[in-house]
Amino acid sequence: MNKPILVTYATRAGSTGEIAVAIGETLAARGFPVEVQPVKENPTVTNYQAVILGSAIRMGNWLPEMVKFIEANHHTLNQMPVALFTVHMLNATEDETSRAARQAYTAPIRTLLPDAPEVFFTGRMDFSRLSLLDRFISRMVKAVESDQRDWEKIHTWAATILA
Repeated sequence: MNKPILVTYATRAGSTGEIAVAIGETLAARGFPVEVQPVKENPTVTNYQAVILGSAIRMGNWLPEMVKFIEANHHTLNQMPVALFTVHMLNATEDETSRAARQAYTAPIRTLLPDAPEVFFTGRMDFSRLSLLDRFISRMVKAVESDQRDWEKIHTWAATILA
């Protein structure tokens, strides 16, 4: 039996989950069996042939539930194909400052999974999907509601990852 690929994610307002579903659909179209699950369900990584891990960025970091999951499973994850995707709204340009900020988002993860390829996707800011605290923080930093997801980039990445 061919083990499925796990696409697991941590999200606060749903954008990362929607991207995870798109990645799963693209992998399935390539013929892979795929399961897409939020990391809060604590999937058992040994049940999969490969794992794709994704997280939204909050306060400049991956969400804590995903970091804890990786910390608990990094020995097993380092023995299988793994890829990372990060969903963010800031530092989306290709200047050195933005690239350095993106690399800082995943620096703690790369120490645990040093060989995992990674990609950065812009997300969606929808205040109606945020908690009261997150709405307050978003307004304090003058965030703007917008959907910046590049579906072509997402599908292209998913069509080539784990080749």
